[in-house]
Amino acid sequence: MSQKSNFHTIINSEKPVLIDFYADWCGPCKSYSPVVQQLKQELGDQVKVIKINVDKNQALSNNLAVRSIPTTMIYQKGELKWRAMGAQTLATLKQQLSNL
Repeated sequence: MSQKSNFHTIINSEKPVLIDFYADWCGPCKSYSPVVQQLKQELGDQVKVIKINVDKNQALSNNLAVRSIPTTMIYQKGELKWRAMGAQTLATLKQQLSNL
């Protein structure tokens, strides 16, 4: 199965899917990672959380126009609901998910 069809399968979830685009060498990504992990711990099964390494998934990152990292996207039922560049606060992520 191709990377692209895998991605479309994942984002077509009834549940919101939060995607964190990152790179191992990115300082802000490293400081953002615990925020994403805390969100997953607090919300559990209410949300899918996926981390995508832009260096290992360049075609997908290019297709989605990820130009700066970290970039966070929230999808639901295949539709992009929210997107932001840079590290976000836990409160911001929770607010965006509660709007769905």
